[in-house]
Amino acid sequence: MKADLLIALSDVEGLYDSPPGTDDAKLIDIFYPGDQQSITYGTKSRVGIGGMEAKVKAALWALQGGTSVVIANGTYPKVTGHVITDIVEGKKVGTFFSEVKPAGPTVEQQTEMARHAGRALASLLPEQRGEIICCLAELLTEKKEEILNANKRDMELATASGRFSQSLINRLSLSTSKLNSLAIGLRQLAVSSRESVGRVLRRTRVANNLELEQITVPIGVLLVIFESRPDCLPQVSALAIASGNALLLKGGKEASNTNRILHQLTQEALSIHGVSDAIQLVSTREEVEDLCRLDKMIDLIIPRGSSQLVRDIQRAAKGIPVLGHSEGVCHVYVDQDASIDKAIDVVRDSKCDYPAACNAMETLLIHRDLLRTPMFDQIIDMLRTEHVKIHAGPRFASYLTFSPSEVKSLRTEYGDLECCIEVVDSMQDAVDHIHKYGSSHTDVIITENEETAEQFLQQVDSACVFWNSSSRFADGYRFGLGAEVGISTARIHARGPVGLEGLLTTKWVLRGEGHTVADFSEQGSMKYLHENIPVPQGSFS
Repeated sequence: MKADLLIALSDVEGLYDSPPGTDDAKLIDIFYPGDQQSITYGTKSRVGIGGMEAKVKAALWALQGGTSVVIANGTYPKVTGHVITDIVEGKKVGTFFSEVKPAGPTVEQQTEMARHAGRALASLLPEQRGEIICCLAELLTEKKEEILNANKRDMELATASGRFSQSLINRLSLSTSKLNSLAIGLRQLAVSSRESVGRVLRRTRVANNLELEQITVPIGVLLVIFESRPDCLPQVSALAIASGNALLLKGGKEASNTNRILHQLTQEALSIHGVSDAIQLVSTREEVEDLCRLDKMIDLIIPRGSSQLVRDIQRAAKGIPVLGHSEGVCHVYVDQDASIDKAIDVVRDSKCDYPAACNAMETLLIHRDLLRTPMFDQIIDMLRTEHVKIHAGPRFASYLTFSPSEVKSLRTEYGDLECCIEVVDSMQDAVDHIHKYGSSHTDVIITENEETAEQFLQQVDSACVFWNSSSRFADGYRFGLGAEVGISTARIHARGPVGLEGLLTTKWVLRGEGHTVADFSEQGSMKYLHENIPVPQGSFS
């Protein structure tokens, strides 16, 4: 048979290790001739004249002749109308037959390994999880030369490729001081996290000798997809360890050498209590879209990277919750009662401290009474001194004879030394503007009027709302959370900088003595009490 590719369409998603629909049946992404013994075939197909066994035999025959083979679902053309083009484009569809078996485990196997070891991690004593984190902190300083050499290789390759911006290369860089800071943060987390997993939040006496507890538990398996920043790996790993979660890490290929050694050190630390598989680094050429399909294996996805990466993941992850924010369109509103010194300091820090950060100011809102005043002139002079390019909002442009370039959109996240300036009539007008054009990330008011400030703090519906303080404070470390996995603008579960608490959920534990619901019926002998039982601080189940 002279063909490059054979696509066999079936009425199931591909080849399973046991008949589809049976308990524990798993779809096989890549099948090797040597794996035939591990397959249990079912009955014939509902359509056609042969079963899956016949298709596999045909596929192996074609494979021997040098033809690549994919078995995929072709039953629902309205749903899977692009199945053939997806296969031709190399997307992960159905089962791919290959004569070469890679050395490492598949991402599905890695996820299973992580979940199994993660449950063991969650059952460790808090002190043991703290020991693992402290061990990782020690390794970061002990092995710093190896880490920095690997990072140097990544930096050289990224620079030589010419495909990466200078800001991305800067984020890729590690230094001795950065590793020392990471180690300090990890040691702090090891101490502060000891009262996290298994903490009793609520205790209720439902009836005599029937007591209910609500306790904190890990979420399960986390998938963290991050770009550029290799320092993200030990931070997120430490948070996963502290919260008893299993973790899959997918880093950018630009940091592959650094990520590899940092993951090795993380597994070395985990091994002191026999849970080294709890954190896995996905090093296969898995596309983000493919990872997002593992909805039965992954409990939460946390993207760390560009707004485009976050949007792509939010679109692809149809069955898995995504914790993050797609944009950081942060506002600073300078009220008519603002202090000139506070206004200049807060605006400068919010925009210029680190312009690429998601919590940097992107739009400056000015009360109209401040136009053509010394305060306004000094703010503009400061921005020009700091080399900030100014874009005029429609209303601001209308006040000027010669205005800066007018903005294309009031929802722009510049991520650089650029910002939009717009004029508003009042604090309420500023709030309305923020709700219309903001991203619910971080918004600031500068004013000496306490009543105005409190109204702003209450009305603005963002994850972080500040008064007379820089938007750059929206950060887990600055909030005292220790490390953070990112900032969330979601409204369910965790919001704002997400630290250890955001990686926990709860479960209910009921302890009785043979109680039945029938005992509480009209004819039963028991009555509900529903008494709250005080929970002492530091109480564990």
